[in-house]
Amino acid sequence: MPTGSGHSTKAPSALIFDSGVGAISIAREVRRQIPGLTLHFGIDNGFYPYGTKSEDVLRPRIVDIASSMMAACGADILVVGCNTASTLALPQLREVLPQPVVGVVPAIKPAAAASATGTIALIATEGTVNRRYTRELIEQFAHGIQVINVPAPELVSLAEAKLRGETVTSADLVPVIERIFSVPNGNLVDTAVLACTHFPLLKEELAKAAPRPVNWLDSGDAIARRVRWLLDELKLELPKAPGTSLLLTSSDDNREQIERAFAEFSPSYLGASIPIKA
Repeated sequence: MPTGSGHSTKAPSALIFDSGVGAISIAREVRRQIPGLTLHFGIDNGFYPYGTKSEDVLRPRIVDIASSMMAACGADILVVGCNTASTLALPQLREVLPQPVVGVVPAIKPAAAASATGTIALIATEGTVNRRYTRELIEQFAHGIQVINVPAPELVSLAEAKLRGETVTSADLVPVIERIFSVPNGNLVDTAVLACTHFPLLKEELAKAAPRPVNWLDSGDAIARRVRWLLDELKLELPKAPGTSLLLTSSDDNREQIERAFAEFSPSYLGASIPIKA
């Protein structure tokens, strides 16, 4: 594992990687907890969305693109801000990168521990719901807990619509709400796992549309705490303010939309982008 000795001339930084802008939910929590950390953003928009691609195609793609983006920005830590990419490629990324890699996995363990009724909802893309990795998490951490799988791919486009300034109404969320609460034992759900980084962007809207209060859990807090721990392990001292961020993309598609979405973190990166073709 690298130490901080080789990074004394630049501000410590993390690259947050995703295929779209859903990782903004992770970035917001990292920035809230670690305001001095420089955040770079690596967006594989040339292959968006990941949820519709096969595992055999995705896995090498994720490793190649994320590795190239890490080399381009020189980040100290890679944060894979995407459940699909994390559940597919974390071991391979950790093999090829000298820097630590933090992945986002569904918050099944804390949800199972928090549930008083023993019934939780797992809200995810269809790929994550059906992935072996997810089933193993359930078997390991939710033994004896009923998990209602709720595929909700439409939440991805609704979250991105919200980031564009569009209004997401309760009516837009009715199909997802019904998949949670209008199924057998849906009346017992007291904890819902938002198992895609896009979904926390709609937490307020989901809570408003729900027929009753439930605990909506995501992985943002745990990821930020893990990044903070790694910075301490690497002995990297943080400045009071972050440095200049870079925005790296794999395509020019939807470039302006991506820049607008991440402008809240560092408008200065807009002129310092590094497109990566793949």
